[in-house]
Amino acid sequence: MNDTVQVIKVGIADMNIVRTPYHIRTSGLGSCVGVVIYDQGKELAGLAHVMLPDSTLAKGGAFNIAKYADTAVKELVNRLLKNGARDYSLKAKLAGGAQMFQFSSSNDMMRIGPRNVEAVKRELAAYKIAIVGEDVGGNSGRTIEFDPKTCLLNIRTVNKGVFNL
Repeated sequence: MNDTVQVIKVGIADMNIVRTPYHIRTSGLGSCVGVVIYDQGKELAGLAHVMLPDSTLAKGGAFNIAKYADTAVKELVNRLLKNGARDYSLKAKLAGGAQMFQFSSSNDMMRIGPRNVEAVKRELAAYKIAIVGEDVGGNSGRTIEFDPKTCLLNIRTVNKGVFNL
């Protein structure tokens, strides 16, 4: 990862958008999914660090739209469009969704990583946003950084090295 450029950091259950020359980064992607949506022609990109698949799981209190796949994708698309992105030019790249722990139970509720990936893909399909790259699943944590100029997603995976997608 290039630390000489300015990098906007996105926390867990957080989102933001950047324009060239900034990069955008999130770390701590285990079962969470990092979804990057971008318009290459506008050199504009957004990143959401999604923790859970569905906002109907939310309990009372303060509601965080960045935490859930269904609300995060919608909000990220809206923010990008408000900042000049063109809906027909939006593309996406995904990383994360690992199964961080092994369970003896086959309970679907424990499959948080795979369920997050499925939920993000479902939301992107609803917006007709093509997924042009993904590095999902497995059982290792990831850190990702996206450059809206080159549209390269740099992925650093625990014990597996670094590559660009």
